Amino acid sequence: MYLSEQDVRAVLTYDGLIPAIREALIDYSAGLVVQPARTILRAGNAEGFKNGWFAVMPVIAGDVMGVKTVTFYAGNAELGLHTHMAAIELLSRTTGEPLAVMDGRVITEMRTAAVSAVACDALAPREASSLGILGSGVQARSHIQALRMVRPALNDLRIWSRTAANAEKLAAETGGRAVSIGEAAAADVVLTATASPSPVLQGRWLAPHTLVLAVGATGASLRELDDEVMQSSFVVAESRSCAERESGDVILSGVKVQAEIGEILSGSVAAPADDRVVFKSVGMAIEDLTAARLVWKALGGKSLRL
Repeated sequence: MYLSEQDVRAVLTYDGLIPAIREALIDYSAGLVVQPARTILRAGNAEGFKNGWFAVMPVIAGDVMGVKTVTFYAGNAELGLHTHMAAIELLSRTTGEPLAVMDGRVITEMRTAAVSAVACDALAPREASSLGILGSGVQARSHIQALRMVRPALNDLRIWSRTAANAEKLAAETGGRAVSIGEAAAADVVLTATASPSPVLQGRWLAPHTLVLAVGATGASLRELDDEVMQSSFVVAESRSCAERESGDVILSGVKVQAEIGEILSGSVAAPADDRVVFKSVGMAIEDLTAARLVWKALGGKSLRL
């Protein structure tokens, strides 16, 4: 049986997902998760930015195993299709029995925002009240919902997009303001959720104690943040190895990841007290597995005949 996006969205909530992701990130940094590097293949369907990619992400944790297959086709936006699509297979670790196959697009959307929410709660100054968002797509929308759950005081919502009409539309939907990129970047917490291949956020715009949540530009040759942002900040990631292998923001700026968020959450590494912080998220299979297990449990936790 295949669980559709509608099936997944009906039972997956941030109330359940955010604390589950928090524990999963702690487990990952504690060495309790078996997660090989993702395999990425170019589709060869087109030239330039329209050349899609296909990735395979296996993982084993707790009582389950799983694999996500995910595609990214930038040219789909012109066709009215989602740029990201995915499917997740969930299996029993004990017997290898397939438990469920489900749509992974909404899981990818929600787990990315849940990871950022966990990081924001752990790293943002307690007095933070403004949230600047660079981008106006799916991830911008999901992050507004998730971040407000952990930090309801983030009530000054500033939205910038290269397409001004999109920023104005999202602002109207969420009670925010469409602003210049400089005003968005001057917020206490700044989210970068763009598809830009080159830096859009400049360090000169940031306040001294800003938390930057960088979730876009996943790829070793892509970046959203300039050298000043990266080199003047304490850099935290889900995984050192993943970020230093897959993030252009990290690789091209020459910085190293100073802590994993799971280490900070467990208390094995102290959270930076007075520094500007960049949290770089590239997405991990353990996050997808965690969300898929929640969906399966919400639907009764029974094996589904495939």
